[in-house]
Amino acid sequence: MGSIIRHDKEDNALFVQQKKDYTINNYMKLDQSIVTPCYVYDLALLRQTLDTIISASAGMPARVHYALKANPDARIVAEVAQRGFGADCVSIGEVRHAIACGISADKCVYSGVGKTDPEIIEAIHLGIECFNVESLEELQIISHLASQNGKVAPIALRINPHIDAHTHHYITTGLAENKFGIDISLFDQALHLATTLPGLRFRGIHCHIGSQILTNEPFALLCTRINDLVARARQAGASVDYINVGGGLGVDYEEPVTNPIADFQGFFDTLRQGLDVPAGALIHCELGRSIVAQCGTILSCVIYVKEGLERHFVIIDAGMNNLIRPALYQAVHRIDNLSAPNGTPTATYDIVGPVCETADTFAEGYVLPRTRRGDILAIRSAGAYAESMASQYNLRQPAAVVYTEGEEIL
Repeated sequence: MGSIIRHDKEDNALFVQQKKDYTINNYMKLDQSIVTPCYVYDLALLRQTLDTIISASAGMPARVHYALKANPDARIVAEVAQRGFGADCVSIGEVRHAIACGISADKCVYSGVGKTDPEIIEAIHLGIECFNVESLEELQIISHLASQNGKVAPIALRINPHIDAHTHHYITTGLAENKFGIDISLFDQALHLATTLPGLRFRGIHCHIGSQILTNEPFALLCTRINDLVARARQAGASVDYINVGGGLGVDYEEPVTNPIADFQGFFDTLRQGLDVPAGALIHCELGRSIVAQCGTILSCVIYVKEGLERHFVIIDAGMNNLIRPALYQAVHRIDNLSAPNGTPTATYDIVGPVCETADTFAEGYVLPRTRRGDILAIRSAGAYAESMASQYNLRQPAAVVYTEGEEIL
């Protein structure tokens, strides 16, 4: 049996005080001192996922950048760094953190629509690999700041290719009139600035069309758009050595235990077949959710089972401050009752947290084995955009973190 490495945050919520062990697939037993709610990260699954990416991209001129916004946990980022991955950063804080966790600055790409002057200057001095530039004005500002500091900043143009990723409108980023990126109709103007302004070194093209994309068709369309942009840039006399397709590959939220690893082979095969890569150029991708979502689980204790007139509520000690995705995106996560023996009759519940917001709801009309106070629930696929988006709303303390080495939570 692998080891369980525990890290508690002070004054956390409810201790699991039942006298019995909650056995998880006969491999891992919950230590009675582990507090809930807590994030459990399976490092063995993370490593298996990273190795799958390396295998699926073998033979390609490609570099994967881990999107730190998905989960900046230091242990996770260190594992990513050990595999030679780069970092996709959207703040100078993420750039600093990536470097502190072992990813060299020259493997960090910096995106984001609101880079401030001090952040740009620091990133230039750190020697990051590339700025993904998201507006014409940002090009002019980076040019001015780099020249003022006697530096040359490497830049790529983030172009919106007008591709519908068929995902939630909050996480669709590649359409026209989006706060992210430069509209494709402005490409020629942006290219002229990128190749003529002082203090800039134009490297290539960046696109990101959205998140939680479950088919390869949008990526195939993206390859066609990028090929056209690269060809136009080269026809204009620009050298292109950087082709960044962004991220967005989705995961199976409905059956995470059955499908713990995303379709990386299909994703990279689509890039292999679809991209026309100039000699000496490198394909860059920015994967986040698909790397870490399935290696994370939230464990939460049932505080009350509230019997309403028509609806029954399971009130747990995890809240939207620990996992905001259901409230923000209407996201669906699989939830299991780890305490209920096999064969327990089922009932239908609304599963809610303790936060003083009606939106603090994880599921409505959800079927679980009959649930009681003190039962432990597992909220699956919580490795991405859970801890990274956590807050202390209602002055709730940060959840504990537990690392496992291959134990299964079933």
